[in-house]
Amino acid sequence: MTESNPANWRRTDEYLVDTLVGHDTALESAIAAQTAEGLPAIEVAPVAGKLLHLLARIAGARRVLEIGTLGGYSTIWLARALDEPVRAGTGGCVVTIEAEAHNAAVARANLDAAGVGERVDIRVGRAADVLPTLVGTEPFDLVFIDADKESNTTYLDWAAKLGRPGTVIVLDNIGREGEIVDPHTTNPQVAGTRAALEMLGADARFDATALQTVGLKGWDGFAVALVTDAPTPNAR
Repeated sequence: MTESNPANWRRTDEYLVDTLVGHDTALESAIAAQTAEGLPAIEVAPVAGKLLHLLARIAGARRVLEIGTLGGYSTIWLARALDEPVRAGTGGCVVTIEAEAHNAAVARANLDAAGVGERVDIRVGRAADVLPTLVGTEPFDLVFIDADKESNTTYLDWAAKLGRPGTVIVLDNIGREGEIVDPHTTNPQVAGTRAALEMLGADARFDATALQTVGLKGWDGFAVALVTDAPTPNAR
């Protein structure tokens, strides 16, 4: 039996990428560009990017909300799952929120280079400030949350408010190297992740599960939820 260790996790991920995802010049160029600009290597792994792409297609998503753009790698995957650009009249759109203006500029260049720039609306600012400005717009069909973990419950609340029954929510980085099992953690990112998982389990607006993963990004995981038809608490 092959030993379970980070080196073999990486080898397995590389095999899965070669077999099921393939290599893509635009996506690999986006990673190279964000690295050159000094952005951290915290984008989703290629297999996770493909999963987001497939989930958006399975959901028939036309409007996607992404919280945490970074260099636009996952944004490209999501935008490619949509139809032709909105200006064509019937296509889909990704609204992605990025707190750092420099990151947003890198993402914009990557999205344009990948040929999906017209499908993506980048909003620059703290997500907690930007999300209320989306009230009154058409509901989102899929929400991908990959930002500061301390604010995960805020983002989940807004995902429910800005979605509809059947909206798919993906919450990234829930494994935290196994630290999520510690109820006494002093790590704010782990505490924020635990709070989000507990919210997904207790809040009637969500029906959710989560998977822990190993691979290129180490020991981590993600949660997937559907927005139910339960009323939003304190809805205005």
